[in-house]
Amino acid sequence: MAEPAREAEMKELFQKAPLGKGIFLVASPALRDPNFRQTVVLLCEHSAEGALGFVVNRPTAMGLSEVLPQIPILEGQRHVLFSGGPVQTNQVMVLYRLQNLPDGSHHVFDGVFLGGDFKLLDQILTSENTTERFRAYAGYSGWGPGQLENEMQSGSWITLPADPALVFETDPAKVWAEILRSLGEPFRIYAEMPFDPNLN
Repeated sequence: MAEPAREAEMKELFQKAPLGKGIFLVASPALRDPNFRQTVVLLCEHSAEGALGFVVNRPTAMGLSEVLPQIPILEGQRHVLFSGGPVQTNQVMVLYRLQNLPDGSHHVFDGVFLGGDFKLLDQILTSENTTERFRAYAGYSGWGPGQLENEMQSGSWITLPADPALVFETDPAKVWAEILRSLGEPFRIYAEMPFDPNLN
């Protein structure tokens, strides 16, 4: 475990961006909660009532066509379902990266939207626009009033402006480590740490 002085020094470095939608919550190396260890959460909503986001780097082994059999175009596609967090895990929600705001959706940041009609999946998969993307999540990550702020005070999270490429294009297994490396010292040394803290 890091010395108290070292922990205080790291805590000062953690908040790189204020809490708000379009921010990444990057699990600090010290965060041991199995729901969030080595995760990157895209914050989609933040207010006095609480916060909501999706873990962007935990794909499941389940194909999206198994979860959404009512959408024929997904048959044979390699898209998988992601685990968005521990809340309402029986509910599927979709993040889209599109050029135009879809009806009934919630703009998060930089052309990234939450929700909307599942018909958008068909539009993206048949479109010649190679920049449009989607990711589907089972469940979400949620915090009550003041809960996330308390976790920030305890040094659980590093906050950074979100990057669409890390949500939709980067290998999910590399996202957390890639962000830590980009932060330089003293974070780079943690990028290779095993998921299981007992292996340290």
